[in-house]
Amino acid sequence: MQNELQDRQQLNDLINGWMHRDLGEWDQLRDMFHPDGTIEITWFEGLGSDFVNGSMRMGASDVRTKHLIATPAVTFNASGTKAILETNAMIVAENVKINVGCESHNRFYDMAEKRDGVWKLFHRQSIYDMGTFTFPLGLVEIDQSIVTKYPREYAALAYVLEKSGFPMQRVFATRGSELEKNMKRDGKKWLSS
Repeated sequence: MQNELQDRQQLNDLINGWMHRDLGEWDQLRDMFHPDGTIEITWFEGLGSDFVNGSMRMGASDVRTKHLIATPAVTFNASGTKAILETNAMIVAENVKINVGCESHNRFYDMAEKRDGVWKLFHRQSIYDMGTFTFPLGLVEIDQSIVTKYPREYAALAYVLEKSGFPMQRVFATRGSELEKNMKRDGKKWLSS
């Protein structure tokens, strides 16, 4: 029981470490991933280390982000060396040049592995639940030809990212979608392998 409590605390600390991205603490963010760890989110797919490089570029752009992270729901494998974590989160973003922002509610779906006694991310994905635009300095006209290209659940986030030079390359999982069901099916297989 004590080991599981320690593992849960380490995993909670790991997931809450996402604030390193918002703070521009790139070495700490890079350390959240195993060397072969990967990530699939709206604007990036690939190795965690490459994601950090992309985040550095985004951090130097007109985009500002803030991630509010809840406590993860954790499911361990039988040996306690793998875990699936599903975590409610809210992404607050804005482009300070075009004065358009968004609030996007998502769930991170993470596969974490304990290697040499340390939990790190093996694979991070996101399921998008809902989102809306924000207008920090007053209403701004939204280009409907861009926003309607994306699923409603993350259309506002995709719009802000695309207008900032970080476009989506494909469709991502939304609440109740086949992509979410497939993600969770694949996660269960990975957990039991």
